[in-house]
Amino acid sequence: MDLRLLLIAALSAALSGSLAQQDGSICIKANAQSCGECIQVSEICGWCTDETFLSEGESKSARCDDVTYLKKKDCKNIEDPRGSTEITQNKDVTVRNKDGNVKLKPEEITQIQPQKLKVTLRSGEPQTFDLKFKRAEDYPIDLYYLMDLSFSMKDDLENVKNLGTDLMREMREITSDFRIGFGSFVEKTVMPYISTTPARLINPCSNNENCTSPFSYKNVLKLTSNGDRFNQLVSQQQISGNLDSPEGGFDAIMQVAVCEEQIGWRNVTRLLVFSTDAGFHFAGDGKLGGIVLPNDGKCHLENNVYSMSHYYDYPSIAHLVQKLSDHNIQTIFAVTEEFQPVYQELKNLIPKSAVGTLSSNSSNVIKLIIDAYNSLSSEVILENSKLPEGVSISYKAFCKNGVRGTEDNGRKCTNISIGDEVSFKISIESQKCPSSGKPEVITVKPLGFNEEVAIELNFICDCECAKKGEPNSPKCHGGNGIFECGACKCNEGRIGRECECSKDEVRSDDLDANCRKPNSTDICSNNGECLCGTCECKKRENPAEVYSGKYCECDNFNCDRSSNLLCGGHGRCECRKCICDTNYTGNACECSLDESTCLAKNGQLCNGRGKCECGICKCEDPKFQGPTCEVCPTCPGVCTEHKDCVQCRAFGDGEKKEMCQKECSYFNLIKVKDRKDLPQPTDQSFPLTHCKEKDANDCWFYYTYAITKNSTKEVFVVEKLDCPSGPDIIPIVAGVVAGIVLIGLALLLIWKLLMIIHDRREFAKFEKEKMNAKWDTGENPIYKSAVTTVINPKYEGK
Repeated sequence: MDLRLLLIAALSAALSGSLAQQDGSICIKANAQSCGECIQVSEICGWCTDETFLSEGESKSARCDDVTYLKKKDCKNIEDPRGSTEITQNKDVTVRNKDGNVKLKPEEITQIQPQKLKVTLRSGEPQTFDLKFKRAEDYPIDLYYLMDLSFSMKDDLENVKNLGTDLMREMREITSDFRIGFGSFVEKTVMPYISTTPARLINPCSNNENCTSPFSYKNVLKLTSNGDRFNQLVSQQQISGNLDSPEGGFDAIMQVAVCEEQIGWRNVTRLLVFSTDAGFHFAGDGKLGGIVLPNDGKCHLENNVYSMSHYYDYPSIAHLVQKLSDHNIQTIFAVTEEFQPVYQELKNLIPKSAVGTLSSNSSNVIKLIIDAYNSLSSEVILENSKLPEGVSISYKAFCKNGVRGTEDNGRKCTNISIGDEVSFKISIESQKCPSSGKPEVITVKPLGFNEEVAIELNFICDCECAKKGEPNSPKCHGGNGIFECGACKCNEGRIGRECECSKDEVRSDDLDANCRKPNSTDICSNNGECLCGTCECKKRENPAEVYSGKYCECDNFNCDRSSNLLCGGHGRCECRKCICDTNYTGNACECSLDESTCLAKNGQLCNGRGKCECGICKCEDPKFQGPTCEVCPTCPGVCTEHKDCVQCRAFGDGEKKEMCQKECSYFNLIKVKDRKDLPQPTDQSFPLTHCKEKDANDCWFYYTYAITKNSTKEVFVVEKLDCPSGPDIIPIVAGVVAGIVLIGLALLLIWKLLMIIHDRREFAKFEKEKMNAKWDTGENPIYKSAVTTVINPKYEGK
């Protein structure tokens, strides 16, 4: 069992060493020629700056390896820079009460923490920080109501005329700082969207309806806290008309988003309520009216009217998403039930948006707005700005009630009430150093909020030791390179460990002669290339296997193996020879010098029956086997083996009584009076065997056999034989005779009983047949009467 454990431990050690080398393979495969190149390969790679680190035949790239492996190779100075995260602005989130005396300005309220960070990235090494979000109470709200004023919305306009004061009153329950604005839209003022005849341009409605001239978008009321002013201006609005069913709402949404100054947006919660009972035109539909220029996403309000509707096409959905996100606007689509499916699909494309069902006359618009606002504000979704090339970001959310989210769900938390605090763990990783190498700034913010976290990204593109490099160093063959980080970084056109060669003079016969072993024609032992008169050894597919030596004549993988392991897993291979670990020897380090595996249960080496060689018992007697020579398949057993000697010495009897003195003196005999006086296994610290044997007279004798720790054999034997007493003949004979008599009587009685039963059954059967007998009363067929009667045929009975 002990040997098995040692083998498992050895295999584990070998396997872990192999895995460690495999981890470093990515560093070696990169063939890095400088410290800067090395640290860009992976976070596990380090560069050894010791000048004497490389052995003959090793290339500069051997300095770049797994850090743990470099330490195993006795590198004293390893360049291994690490990334870091530093918080530069960390203002606590605001704890605010709308009933409090102190009223903070919007810019003084903090809902996200921290605000600024400085992150230093090394390729492959992620940097993580925590972000906290707390939804502030009494946070200001700006709400802009954008309404479709096409003819089909005539009855809706009547209900919206009192919206200002009613909505103001409801929103006061949510925030003490609320402002409302109003805008309207119809359609582009070109054919085929509207009729361009002069009369229709004045009044687009038929049936003597009094309608206003068509328009694309009109900003009726800038955001204000005066609800009465809202009611007043909305009451003055008139319905207009157009020809087709879809409306030009996207033009209006774009202008509301980008015209911040004209609309009056503040850096607070921004809500846009889009009310309509129809679909929408989007990018490409403008071609019907001869409009082909893409929407430029800029503000074009003149006297609060969109002036370029005839010049620019409708915006695309993606363009709208970008602008709404850039300006932190959350959209509420208040649409009739008929168009719910259309706007639900649109909602899925626009983050931080909601859809509510508008009644046919907009009577439920206030409830719709309140419900949609509560839905939007109870969800926080993080988004980041465009990332530099090679940089990735991941999120992990820690929401209410222990809910956690990863991957796509790691960006958001839902069901957040006012005053609730949630947190996110954000990890940023760079896979390579950007081409510019300059710091980059990215932002992370919750959608629909103006606050954000500014993250300055700095990249580790070179080692610190490179700053101390010596240009044109004499260590680099006459100044043909920069000596930095313990190695030469060659100038353009130069190669070699010390930049000793020009690329144009790499090969020549004179230089090749320096790469041959004495009395050999092989260049670099066929295991490398001769560059500049120096052997550059080949690299093998397994980076842990290397050629080395001045002529690449050595390697670390062609040593003897044991148990299919290089050097038995108990040593290292150097120049094709095993250097064994402590307590191991042999050509393949297969021989263990530890004798603990040879100890038997009795504490003896190999049970006293063999020698311990290489940690394994070699049994001297071939009949004994096992790890410690304790198994003997052909042996009769301890008790049987010693029976004759114990019998002859204790009782002077048995097969060996004539040769007892000669063959049976190998143990100490101790007699005891009774079996209970025999030693028990629990009383001894060495193995003890209890035996029970029978002699030729069928007498039993009891003894124990044991080998003590000092190799003395001891036999304890009970001095009296346990012989069985002879049988009493008379009772036995009497019992046998009585048994025979009783058995005979029993058999007679059984026979008699069976006969009685049989006779009674036969008699009963006879009686039954007798009762059932029926006698025939007919005439006997063989009887002949003596009287003959003759009838006269002429006699008529007269």
